[in-house]
Order: sequence, then C-alpha cells, then structure tokens
Amino acid sequence: MEETTGLRERKKAATRLALHEAALRLAADGGIDAVTVEAIADAANVSRRTFSNYFSGKEQALFHGDTTRLHRLLQLIREQPVDEEPWTVLSRAAERLTEEVFGGSEPSWLTQRRKLRGHPGLAQHQVAAYAAIERELAAELAHRLTGDDAALRSRLLAATFLAILRVALQHWIEHPDDPMAQIVRTALVAAAPAMAPGGHRTSTGA
Repeated sequence: MEETTGLRERKKAATRLALHEAALRLAADGGIDAVTVEAIADAANVSRRTFSNYFSGKEQALFHGDTTRLHRLLQLIREQPVDEEPWTVLSRAAERLTEEVFGGSEPSWLTQRRKLRGHPGLAQHQVAAYAAIERELAAELAHRLTGDDAALRSRLLAATFLAILRVALQHWIEHPDDPMAQIVRTALVAAAPAMAPGGHRTSTGA
C-alpha cells in the first residue's frame, strides 16, 4: 500500500513539474500574456482538466518552482536545533538551500526567469506565495523566541528574512557575475546587526 502511494505521489510530482516547465518555456518564448492554460496542458501532454487538478492558473504554474524552493527552505529551518539563535538558524538554512539550488551549474530555469522578471501578474502571485510562507515561518520562529513581544518579533524577523532572500535573488538574476551563495551571505551579514533578536529560547535540559 505504501509503495503504491509513493508511486502515485511521484507521478503527481512529475506531472506538476512538467506543467511548470512547460509554462516557463512558453512564457519565455512568447511572453506571459500570450500563454494559455490550454497551451501549457498541450505542451505537457495532459488535458486541460488535468492542469486544473494541479494549478489554479498559469501564474501558479509559472511560480511552482519558487514555491517548492520556499517550502524546502521552511523544512531546512524546522530541522535546525531549537536552542540556537534564530538569525543563525535562518542564515544556515538559506545558505544550505542556495547550495542545493545554485551550487552547481546555472539552473536551466534561470534564463527563462530573466525574461519574465517584472511582469505584474507574476509579481502579484510572487507576493502572495511569499506571504503564505511568511506566516508559516513566523509561526516557526515564535517557538524559538521568548518574551511578551515574541509574536511581533517573529513576524518582523520572518518578513525581513524573506525580503532579503527575494532581493538577493533578483540582484543575482540581474547581475549573475557573482556567485548566488556570495550574494546571499553578504545580504544576510549586512542585515544581521539590526535583525538578530535577543531572547531566543534556550534548552532547559528537561
């Protein structure tokens, strides 16, 4: 039963990725406005109904890769020890994700993304996706902070951290001469003095 479920999930993931890659390719070639859901489904060799089972629209399909990377970032943060300083945890997770995604050769999707940057429809979806992750990240950070203002500080920390990563990625897309890892590290170090909060939760040994 578990093997069957695992196979089904892998097939779903493969279909979702195929739709995402088709959407990126079509949008890079002809522009986002010219892309239709039907064209994406045809390019991925699936039906229009199948597309609707995975994505609500072409913008969601285009942003799927970024959403996947954001969820991976959240997973890396949750895996960090709860007694470590939050900014250290965030920085380590960001550097690990950067190494996973950008550690080797330039990702094939990057050239396509460069052609799409600045489109208002995609930017709007990007803001919504980051907002959803921001809420989850703030909830995770709240468990790592103490004090009456922990809820507020966790929201500020989550929002600032994600904004730094978003700006670093955009900077790299526009200026790819420097390694992405270096840009992320520089950005995080520059923000750390202002954002590293005190009052993080420490282990009691209980």
